Amino acid sequence: MLISVLSFGRIWSRRADMAHCNTTSVAAEGKIRNRPCIYGVARFNTRSGFRPDWTERMLTKVFDCEPSCVWNGHNNVLFKRLLEAPARPDAYLATMTAEQTGGIDTHNESPWLHSDVRVISFSECGERQEAMLVMPPYTWIRGRLGTFFLESRRQKPSTAQLVLSPW
Repeated sequence: MLISVLSFGRIWSRRADMAHCNTTSVAAEGKIRNRPCIYGVARFNTRSGFRPDWTERMLTKVFDCEPSCVWNGHNNVLFKRLLEAPARPDAYLATMTAEQTGGIDTHNESPWLHSDVRVISFSECGERQEAMLVMPPYTWIRGRLGTFFLESRRQKPSTAQLVLSPW
């Protein structure tokens, strides 16, 4: 599976095997804290080509990945290798906050995300939220501001943006 990185969560950790893991967080008690409702990580292997000192340069890069899965009770997506040549991704790693969506009501009876979207991590504290998702093109999430569709760009398929639906 090919995944392009649109954004990262705010918490990074390094594992003993030198892999770098990224997850969601929220501001709580004056600090950035992991407050998981759903815990998981985006894991970048040592040999993936990922550079933790250049996270901004990793945005819109396409990686060869394992499909997201549950491992040891947590959601994971493994980024195996950075592609050297441009490629059209199958999905995008996107992280969004309550400020962008107006907040997500995960307790509502109607679905808050498209059935093809995979939640990697979701942190929440009061009205503050951060969600990390693997989203195929043209799937959606529903926030209090409305429904946001992920639109990829034809000219540069490694980029995409969440667009608020006018209807």
